[in-house]
Amino acid sequence: MTKPSSKRASKPLVVTAGEPAGIGPELCLALARSPWAEDIVVVADPDMLAERATLLGQSVSIRNYAAGTSVEAGELLVLPHSLAHKAVCGRLDPANAQSLLDGLERAVEGCLSGEFSALVTAPLQKSVINDAGIRFTGHTEFLAELTQSATPVMLLVAEELRVALATTHMPLSRVPTALTTSGIVQVLDILHHDLQTKFGIRSPKIIVCGLNPHAGEGGHLGTEDQEIIAPAIDACAAKGMDVAGPLPADTAFTPAAGKCDAVLAMYHDQGLPVIKYAGFGSAVNVTLGLPIIRTSVDHGTALDLAGLGTADPGSMLAAVGLAAKLAAR
Repeated sequence: MTKPSSKRASKPLVVTAGEPAGIGPELCLALARSPWAEDIVVVADPDMLAERATLLGQSVSIRNYAAGTSVEAGELLVLPHSLAHKAVCGRLDPANAQSLLDGLERAVEGCLSGEFSALVTAPLQKSVINDAGIRFTGHTEFLAELTQSATPVMLLVAEELRVALATTHMPLSRVPTALTTSGIVQVLDILHHDLQTKFGIRSPKIIVCGLNPHAGEGGHLGTEDQEIIAPAIDACAAKGMDVAGPLPADTAFTPAAGKCDAVLAMYHDQGLPVIKYAGFGSAVNVTLGLPIIRTSVDHGTALDLAGLGTADPGSMLAAVGLAAKLAAR
């Protein structure tokens, strides 16, 4: 878990509680006893949080948020945002979908206005939002739309391992046609820029994965690596960026590839298994390319664990710790 920075952000962090039928609410309750308790505002239904605390046998005092309000350990500052229906652990309810997105939008507005220093999100259940008739492919894309950001970049962080994605939430069959040289250049530009400005890495070294096994095996296993990915790397290198590849994914993540500051994977399940193996329960999802700082947990809603009191808050604590560090920087 990231330790609190000695230099704290001047504005509080805002945390959204995520799917109320999942473990998000109890992860937020855990923040009441975290090192960042005084710097956190949770956007959630206060009655729902109080009911979950009672169910878990936890003594957490829920206080309504107002600018300048301070809290002590065991207290949680909440920006009230009521649910349409009462939440039941493990039972998804499409009726609550719009209120969850409205709460997320309120948190983003607060970050854009300077009311909050960074956004931390608990997991949402994409399926139930779509069941409500709302097109939703994930936090990353939704936040990009809210902030009018053209190219959001998903970065997973586990200690010193950082893995970014060239494409995010799409069927594997669509990945080859979604990859373009200009698109990869955009992602590398954003990754390089944010490693410098948000993570304080002066000269980032980035390794780029190939799309196909053996990075195409000289064209025998696919031509995308040679025709699309390699030209993007060349273009970025010509701008002075330290970028290597395309390397086979089974090489890029080994010591033989050399130390780097980030690896760019071509698709979701090329990069995430590695990061989750390396740091499950403590890894953090960071969205780059936004005008705000946003971090999130590295896991889903865990509906089967909701209300049992066994959910591990490690990733939430790590997400808050990293958000606080980035905001202080």
